[in-house]
Amino acid sequence: MPIDRNKNSVLRQLAALQIMPMSDLQDRWRDLYGTEPPLFRKSFLLKRLTYRIQELFYGGLGDDARGKLSEAAANDPLANIVRRKKTAKDGIADSGVILPGTRLLREWNGREYEVIAKEKGFEYNGRNFRSLSAIATEITGTKWNGVVFFGLKRR
Repeated sequence: MPIDRNKNSVLRQLAALQIMPMSDLQDRWRDLYGTEPPLFRKSFLLKRLTYRIQELFYGGLGDDARGKLSEAAANDPLANIVRRKKTAKDGIADSGVILPGTRLLREWNGREYEVIAKEKGFEYNGRNFRSLSAIATEITGTKWNGVVFFGLKRR
């Protein structure tokens, strides 16, 4: 049985990624994608570079697979959410927008609480709330900043 030297080359490239410093991963990103690398963690770059190397060697998704994914996404409300940025009075975009479908978990007094962000408001315990602060008050019995209570912002 002949050895597929190209396959071994792909495996060696994937193994080499694991020990590369961040600067080398960024250079590799530029080589493989032809763009500047995003400012994300090393684990993000590793996953995307691993995929890209395999995609270039084995080929990307076929037309059938792309069609099925597009069809599935068309029927999934969470796959079609457009991120809207809120703007502050001075016109600076607020990056603290919580996307619908996001699950927030918080442990309080030995009990775990789960909140799900909706298109308008939040769902907690089968009820809809307009704000996280209202839910935090419901849980604790005292006034709380909901964003702080759920750990999305430090005090």
